[in-house]
Amino acid sequence: MKDISRQLNCSVHKVVYWMNKYGIKRRSRSEATYLQANPFGDPFKIKSKLSSSDWFLFGLGLGIYLGEGNKKAKHSLRVGNTDPRVLKLFIKFLINICGLKEYRLSYSIVCFNDVDPSISKSYWAKQLGVLPEKFGKITSIPHQGKGTYKRKSQFGVCTVQANNVKLRNWFMNQMERIKI
Repeated sequence: MKDISRQLNCSVHKVVYWMNKYGIKRRSRSEATYLQANPFGDPFKIKSKLSSSDWFLFGLGLGIYLGEGNKKAKHSLRVGNTDPRVLKLFIKFLINICGLKEYRLSYSIVCFNDVDPSISKSYWAKQLGVLPEKFGKITSIPHQGKGTYKRKSQFGVCTVQANNVKLRNWFMNQMERIKI
């Protein structure tokens, strides 16, 4: 409404008046924000006709998210793991089944303080086939005392993230459909 009032050089109240008079529904703030962030529509298109291999990938994608995903994030899908094969499968699911463009994915790393962050970043970039610049925050966990880690991850935990509330809601609905 603010944008309309600016374009028409009138008050927001006048825009509200005319919208009410003609029964034009207003968007919520979250809808308006979503449209501003995605002016050409949703940045994903869920594949409607799935082959048997697509169904297999679909099941893997849901399973990976169920086992390794961050369900508390309300506006994004996040999966973290120490195994690049798991993350590659989830990325393949997002791209092939959800129709998400690869450039919409972001990456972050959490590693122990005895790992050089640049080595960790190089490792994950090579394993996932992405540019090192795609990695955002690299968090180093400080030394936690005398504990021994028999299988400590040499390169840390990488998280793949897709920021889209509608995609996340679709995903949660899929999990609900199979009664998870």
